[in-house]
Amino acid sequence: MSTPTVRRQQPIGTGFTAASTVDDVLEGLDLSGTNVVITGGHVGLGLEMTRALSGAGAAVTIGARNPDRAAVAVEGIERVEVERLDLIDPASVDEFVARYLETERRLHVLINNAGVMGGPLVRDARGYESHLATNHLGHFQLTNGLLAALRAAHGARVVTMTSGAHRLADIRWDDPNFTTTDYDGHVAYGQSKTANVLFAVELDRRCSGDGIRGYVVHPGIIMGTNLGPARGAGEAPELSLPEEVLRDSGIIDEAGNPVIAPEHGLKTPAQGASTAVFAATSPLLAGIGGVYLKDNDISPVDPTPPTAEFDGPPPTDVAPHAIDPDSARRLWDLSEQLLDA
Repeated sequence: MSTPTVRRQQPIGTGFTAASTVDDVLEGLDLSGTNVVITGGHVGLGLEMTRALSGAGAAVTIGARNPDRAAVAVEGIERVEVERLDLIDPASVDEFVARYLETERRLHVLINNAGVMGGPLVRDARGYESHLATNHLGHFQLTNGLLAALRAAHGARVVTMTSGAHRLADIRWDDPNFTTTDYDGHVAYGQSKTANVLFAVELDRRCSGDGIRGYVVHPGIIMGTNLGPARGAGEAPELSLPEEVLRDSGIIDEAGNPVIAPEHGLKTPAQGASTAVFAATSPLLAGIGGVYLKDNDISPVDPTPPTAEFDGPPPTDVAPHAIDPDSARRLWDLSEQLLDA
């Protein structure tokens, strides 16, 4: 791994903490005239982002698989519109992009938030494994489709959500879609989360010269928002774990209530959404990109090797394999090949 890549992954002392909320990181910022697209911006952490960014003056477009349900969820929030977007369907992504570009609006912030997690093996119409297809390829296609609007902003940010689960797996270069090997849902999800990190690294390398910076965010663990049964494509991801694992990991107490301990990654929705909002808006990140953030700052690198063993939430600092620039370039090429196939 190149030294500059490691050097970027150093905390910068933002003054914010794991306990900071969306309101904390937005204090004093006026986002009037800022256009934002959020996938899955009507549920979970995405809804917290929508509320906060709109409250600061931004205009938000939500991409949702079920626009009618999404519209109900965001009713009463100012400057919000909903468009249909199913990330696992390439035609739906293209249609969303076309509709947005037809408005001729500049795009200042794109937050790739939606996704899926857990469950048995599911393949899309192309035969691609659903975690990779939705969490990575759908957002890869969406971001590339919106590049013209992002360039027109003359200073745009693309924020992609990941998780500590990226530590469960590197990219399975020889069989990314589990066509010749046994399926493991945890490994599949981990691979997709590694892909999210690598995507941000390479996007920033390719597009920073056009004023587009890439960031990837680990939000923490938020009970009721990203824990529980897996949702469908185009909505916020949830983590499905047995109750005994949640209790043994200290995520819930003996009565089954969520434990709030932001210093250990256990957060309220307003705390969990804050790092994505920080990445999307903070002037403290001016001139910085291609980095993995957690707790409202840049994460240090944790060299612990990836492991597919899963008995609770993995560590949350970024793993070396997920920020390797050679892997980032290789994944970009692979993603283009998979979309063109």
